[in-house]
Amino acid sequence: MKSVRSVFKTGVGPSSSHTMGPNFAAKRFLKENPTADFFKVVLYGSLAKTGKGHGTDRAIIDAFVPIPTEVIFCYDDVELEHPNTLVITAFKDGKEIATKTFLSIGGGEVRAKGELGTIEPDVYVESHFSDIAKICKALNIRLSDYVFDHEGEGFKEFLMEVWKTMCNAISQGLTQTGILPGGLELQRKAQKLFNKRHIDESPQTRENRMVCAYAFAVSEQNADCGTIVTAPTCGSCGVVPAVLKYMQDKNGFSDNDIIRALAVAGLIGNIVRTNASISGAEAGCQAEVGTACSMAAAALAELFEMGIDQIEYAAEISLEHHLGLTCDPVCGLVQIPCIERNAVSAMRAINALSLANFLSDSRKISFDIVVETMYRTGRDLSEHYRETSEGGLAKLYKVGE
Repeated sequence: MKSVRSVFKTGVGPSSSHTMGPNFAAKRFLKENPTADFFKVVLYGSLAKTGKGHGTDRAIIDAFVPIPTEVIFCYDDVELEHPNTLVITAFKDGKEIATKTFLSIGGGEVRAKGELGTIEPDVYVESHFSDIAKICKALNIRLSDYVFDHEGEGFKEFLMEVWKTMCNAISQGLTQTGILPGGLELQRKAQKLFNKRHIDESPQTRENRMVCAYAFAVSEQNADCGTIVTAPTCGSCGVVPAVLKYMQDKNGFSDNDIIRALAVAGLIGNIVRTNASISGAEAGCQAEVGTACSMAAAALAELFEMGIDQIEYAAEISLEHHLGLTCDPVCGLVQIPCIERNAVSAMRAINALSLANFLSDSRKISFDIVVETMYRTGRDLSEHYRETSEGGLAKLYKVGE
């Protein structure tokens, strides 16, 4: 299993698979072909079908500036190894000098076809939660200790930068108002949620409002091409920071406490990414926001120093109750239903924490089983519900109505 670092990527939104990934692929290809004087990029599958809404062409062209670049959206029904596929060709003096196929597999990660599993070395021998839990119990260590032992020097500093970036996205998102770009005329709501107290607000109502405000803040920054951290993707980037920031504000947890929680969140995301998928184009939104909810719930359980079985249960029920969730972004934008979905998932993570505190001793389903189930469910979903904007809300909602 690869490093947890790959789960948390800092970059510009709105989509880890549709903007961040293709941008990384273009930069890599440019580095490999520095003498080229023209590039042609052909987008296939989900990259073609929702690429304009996500700004995929802009992200690619920006990576190649000032070299002229042509981006082609291919809508033909062709068989693909991965639904997020792009082919980049380099030219010099009118002649083709190189071509390469890239797969944007989610979370900002890109792999060249034929190079799968050869780019990044393994950091972990274990890749399933059950195996990791056995080791932790045998050594009497926490999951966060297991992560720190494997990730090596500089990892805590890396997570501290991740946390600072997450908090900055929250603070910036809470100060912004106005309409998000893209044509939906969607109003930013984070500041309103943060400031508008209910007339007779109970502690539970305030908790819901604040958690939602934080999730909206980060997700709106993502939708506005702001800087965020994938957790595990751009489209689900608001869940983990929302719950951790709220709990830090409420209970006074230190940044070092948060770092331990982020380590566990990253481990959960890494397990899903390794054994299933975190790509909405490959497995629906269950793979994105469902995984984010699991990451957040497990992070909270680590923050409150729960046992390994409780942490697993929190992660398991979070993903289990996102099974079948479709990815149907209206106009291909990471706005409707994505922003609200981050807020709902953040609240669900807190609910999962409460259930895990009481019921972990009676659970029947393991986290590993749910991960496998999620992936099989995602592959069984109609392609119209896997980030093509050809089904669900994206099909039925008419802009301007």
